[in-house]
Amino acid sequence: MSKFLISCGGTGGHLSPGISLAEGLQDRGHGSLLLISRKKVDARQIEKYPQLRFERLPGTGFSWQPWKLARCVVSQARAFWFCLRLIRRERPDAVVGFGGFTSAPIVLAAAVSGVPSALHESNRVPGLAIRTLGRFAQRVYLPPGIRIRSIRATATRHVGLPVRREIVRVPQAAARSAMGFAPNQRLLVVLGGSQGASSLNDWARDHLAALAAEGIQVLVVTGLGKGREGTVEMKTKTGVPVRSIFTPFTDRMAEVMSAADLVVSRAGAGTLAELIRCETPAILVPYPQAADDHQRANAAFFERQGGGIVVAQAQISRLLAEVLDVIGNDWLLRRFRGNLRRMDRANSLDLMLGDLGEIARSEPVSRVQLAPV
Repeated sequence: MSKFLISCGGTGGHLSPGISLAEGLQDRGHGSLLLISRKKVDARQIEKYPQLRFERLPGTGFSWQPWKLARCVVSQARAFWFCLRLIRRERPDAVVGFGGFTSAPIVLAAAVSGVPSALHESNRVPGLAIRTLGRFAQRVYLPPGIRIRSIRATATRHVGLPVRREIVRVPQAAARSAMGFAPNQRLLVVLGGSQGASSLNDWARDHLAALAAEGIQVLVVTGLGKGREGTVEMKTKTGVPVRSIFTPFTDRMAEVMSAADLVVSRAGAGTLAELIRCETPAILVPYPQAADDHQRANAAFFERQGGGIVVAQAQISRLLAEVLDVIGNDWLLRRFRGNLRRMDRANSLDLMLGDLGEIARSEPVSRVQLAPV
């Protein structure tokens, strides 16, 4: 049996694939410890997984603002020493990082300690952590078609995002009933990712009456601390009741996506992977301030593959018309679902599990030579 440290905290897009990997390793008889951030969203999401081990890692994200940059440097230094002690205590066979600020200290500590490491990038524009740390890793997993010049070809593998085993499509009528929606009315789901999206929440509230008039139910996952929760009852043009629900968080994403006819969402890689697995068409509104504009690249690829369409944040005024055009077009929705089914053919988790087994069985890597201080 091998033991793995998995760094995956900070956002749902990092944590969800980490959980998926840990479950797969557990099925194969391996042990793991997942390193998460101290954010509330991480604490909330891990509540469903008592069978897995978690440890909160100190540290904050990168920023070019001087005071935030200083805080980041200090907190990352603390996290590095924390990870060195953790490696000595846990004696892992390998370390896996899913990007974000929690990956840097553990990958560097692994390099110093002679422990092999792997990095996974799910976005189509690789993030700063992956670009910077890739040269320390024995393996770097990238989306199909993506390469990083600074990372040697022999270390690169092309795989998608591993999706949690609970994310599977379920019957739509049953999913709607379980969530309190009418099975015979259309359902629009609005998602802002694990952090929430205030502009999408506001858009949903502003257009709730127009959507209800057309017989469209709405579920909005607002994000923690981003909008009030509750149920809103309205009526169609003919007086039929229509229900809309606002909730800050849900751990029933398979039911949410299976219940939906259409999703309006940001374009984080984790959300897109779950949309593909559940075969749920989407209108994507990429977050324009995402690092390196990676959400725009993710959304463009999703649209080219035929999973849905893209509306830029600057053009959100036309979002209602697009929603009404798509959600009432059964032929188009079927076409989107067929394309999503085709996109889900590769089993990313199995590919990673087999490869990581080889890395863990390999000889320890040479320690990084640090300059004296």
